[in-house]
Amino acid sequence: MSQEFCSLISPPVLSAGSDRDLRLDSTIQELPMYTFGVEVSVTGAEVGKYFDKYPLLPGVILLEQGQFIGMISRRRLVEFLMRPYGQELFFKEPLDVLYSYARLAILVLADTTPILAAMQHTLRRSPEFLAEPIVVHTADNSYKLLDPHELNVAAWQIRGVETQVRYERSQAQMIQNDKMARLGRLVDGVAHEILDPVGFIWGNLSHIANYSQDLLKLIAAYDDCLPQGCTEIKDIKDEIEFDYLQEDLSKAITSARSGAERLKKLVTSLQNFCHIDAVYPKPMDLHAAIDSIVILIKSRLKGEITIIKNYGKIPPVSCFIGQLNQVLMNLLSQAVDSLLDESVRQLQPDFHKNPKHPTIEITTAVISQSATQPNQDSRWVSICVADNGPGMPDELQKQILENFSIEKRTETETSLAVSYRIITARHGGKLNFSSQLGVGTKFEILLPLL
Repeated sequence: MSQEFCSLISPPVLSAGSDRDLRLDSTIQELPMYTFGVEVSVTGAEVGKYFDKYPLLPGVILLEQGQFIGMISRRRLVEFLMRPYGQELFFKEPLDVLYSYARLAILVLADTTPILAAMQHTLRRSPEFLAEPIVVHTADNSYKLLDPHELNVAAWQIRGVETQVRYERSQAQMIQNDKMARLGRLVDGVAHEILDPVGFIWGNLSHIANYSQDLLKLIAAYDDCLPQGCTEIKDIKDEIEFDYLQEDLSKAITSARSGAERLKKLVTSLQNFCHIDAVYPKPMDLHAAIDSIVILIKSRLKGEITIIKNYGKIPPVSCFIGQLNQVLMNLLSQAVDSLLDESVRQLQPDFHKNPKHPTIEITTAVISQSATQPNQDSRWVSICVADNGPGMPDELQKQILENFSIEKRTETETSLAVSYRIITARHGGKLNFSSQLGVGTKFEILLPLL
């Protein structure tokens, strides 16, 4: 090879791929790629020597005064040289002559492109271009060649990992569903055992209240008939503090009735939360479901957080109430955690801002999407859970939205990701999310009205 051409050809360099296992979010920069840049003034004969020496070299990057202008694959170069008079026409001519005939659409991707996304771009090409190498633009503004076979193998490996992750996740979900079903049946049985004696107490309290009033009337009648009384009766009254007992008895019965009512509501809410869904959705009262979740979660509030309910007029909604209860619990727990963390932060000595009283606002309404989608008159039931907490930074919001995205496949699922899947996949609804630092966070559940 002449000294003149040696300065115009960079010997091929194969970059080693990553030695770590491929993941769902692996990018094409982790795959082995060739660096082979040649000035277009070089002849086809000179490039052919490198193709003979490196049989796996997929093509050549064309440069003009060091700047990228295109790519010719090994397959295209061989095709042109094998044509009648091909060697006479192109073998000793500069590559720019050959490129003027062999120029094709080139797929150029950034090296940060995920492998699965790169595979999708590759498959969108015309069938005659599927074997063409992919040009990869790196962060240092250089260009490399990626063999589509390497990409295909890597994509199949990731598909295998994805299938394994989905299988393990489905197995875990089946086990979790079985545990929840068993827990639901257990809680339902315990709830019945609690509700039975509570029912006895509740039913007898009204009779006890009437009986006590009758006895007090009887004692008052004796006092009227025997105003002087006897010393023994007077001593007993003083001993039992009869005047205080007469005044406090009705209060004690009212307090016992209130406690029995609270216990009944709590057990009923727990029973509703562990409800085992049927095969098909059923019309349910969403306000009753929200009230049940609020009763269960109040044990964490301890008077520090105020829950405001702005209930609109909404009809029964066809849904899987057990799964919807899980979503409501996740969203309310998210809001409570945020507000409690903010309350702890406000107690720190270096916190000088005027603290806001922690508040969660739950709003329900029937809305129409016709304002934003003129050709549609669909109606939705909206359930908004908003807090006045510190809000979320942009990075955390991005992570949550990525978990909501179908294109983003994560190996672990958060409670919000599970909630998103329940609302969208199981109910055909929407789960919207917004947050602003210093203002608060808002989640909106939209369920279609059929």
